[in-house]
Amino acid sequence: MFHYFEDKEFISKMRCLGGHLLQDTCHILNMKYGIGAKFYLVGSGRRKLITQNEELPIDLDYNLEIVRCDDFEDCRYLKESTRKAYTEALNNEGLDACEDSTSSLTSKQIYFTTGNKTRFSFDVCIVTKDTKGNYHRLIHEKTGFTYTDRYYWNIAPNSKEIKMKSEFIKQKGKWRLLQKDYLRVKNKYLSRNDHNHPSFICYVEAINNVYNSRNNW
Repeated sequence: MFHYFEDKEFISKMRCLGGHLLQDTCHILNMKYGIGAKFYLVGSGRRKLITQNEELPIDLDYNLEIVRCDDFEDCRYLKESTRKAYTEALNNEGLDACEDSTSSLTSKQIYFTTGNKTRFSFDVCIVTKDTKGNYHRLIHEKTGFTYTDRYYWNIAPNSKEIKMKSEFIKQKGKWRLLQKDYLRVKNKYLSRNDHNHPSFICYVEAINNVYNSRNNW
């Protein structure tokens, strides 16, 4: 079952390492590939809702936003350049190369040699923002043959409404209700062996549950 990961010192160390790695990645992208980028923490790490399933590894999610490049439509070049830069940053810290999935780049599992030995990883999603403020995620659609793989931008779900609801819940001092329901929702899908509800979808469901119950607060 999921529980909240409460080791604040460990989380601080993990966030410090993640920030260092992504800062180094952005520097390498700029110097070697002429790509301007910035990064920021997203997901449960940003919202202080980090959960752990029993003693299994945990992760932090980052967006790496492309803000400058010669061709925003050359998605293969952007993904490959970022993969190489992120791997170099990891190697600089004595860590293994990242793994390339459909919508993110993921470090191999990491652990600290002193203190808490919980294993963790960093997931990096490559995004860009259009003139209307919509975010697009870079997708690598694998076919089994590298030369036929597809790379393209996919518009991300609009999160403005969810942000408004979460801010309302915070302003009303009901964030504890959100924390409780978020954990309940995650464990609900875990008990059903349902892997089609990632953390963000569980978060959206919990936000809506708590916001829609506001008349009973």
